[in-house]
Amino acid sequence: MAIQPALFETHAIRRVYDEETEIWWFSVVDIIQVLTQQPDYQTARKYWNKLKERLGKEGSQLVTNCHQLKMLAADGKQRPTDAATAETLLRLVQSVPSPKAEPIKLWLAKVGYERMQEMADPALSLDRARETWQQHGRSEQWIQQRMTGQETRNKLTDYWANHDIKQGEEFAILTNIIHQEWSGVSVKAHKGMKGLQDHNLRDHMSEAELIFTALAELSTRQIAETDDAAGMPENKVAAKKGGAIAKQARKALEAKTGKPVVSGESFLPPGKASRRKAVKKIAKKK
Repeated sequence: MAIQPALFETHAIRRVYDEETEIWWFSVVDIIQVLTQQPDYQTARKYWNKLKERLGKEGSQLVTNCHQLKMLAADGKQRPTDAATAETLLRLVQSVPSPKAEPIKLWLAKVGYERMQEMADPALSLDRARETWQQHGRSEQWIQQRMTGQETRNKLTDYWANHDIKQGEEFAILTNIIHQEWSGVSVKAHKGMKGLQDHNLRDHMSEAELIFTALAELSTRQIAETDDAAGMPENKVAAKKGGAIAKQARKALEAKTGKPVVSGESFLPPGKASRRKAVKKIAKKK
């Protein structure tokens, strides 16, 4: 998931983008703080806790539709935070008497409209992503490889969606199979090597890691298309075969250069000792 705050007037609304489901999840407390016009975050949190209790007693499904996701807290740490989609929030807004209700609804609709714009014109999404990566100091070469890899990824997920693979958990399972096969480590372990928590792994890959990820996913799609793979069992086979092709290429390169492709390098600030230990531990298992 990618974390990206958004602004409503002068308020920062924390939100997380789930790339698998292509859905924004917003911090409920941040929205409540705007609606109740409370300058104190803790007061807004208490209001939300009481509202959750009331809604639960009323048998409302709104609370059930909220999930806890890690978001950056005031103390600079990633902490579990109640989050909801724009659809759930639009219904939740009705439960909070506030002169800010209508502006919030319009703002949430605008967020959805921006996504619709990007779906109609993907170039808008690419332009926004390029600008963000540039602001983060990525090189043009890295940005180009990242965007090329994303196009390859999109073609693969389009194939899955049209061949009886469900977005979300099943996408994640197949993605992990491909990654494990070509890299020798799971997605979770690779993130651990880089010291990542709620970050997008691909945004912290080296150029080589991006290239081999793209090769694995390109190979997987072409094998799946050749075999007309449908459903999880058949696509799992294609995923392992596609990942194996990239694995062979990775091992060949490593044999020539003497350097591992999979690394703990990332675009985060210099890591702590615990991160270096995690890298060594995972490298030994690999």
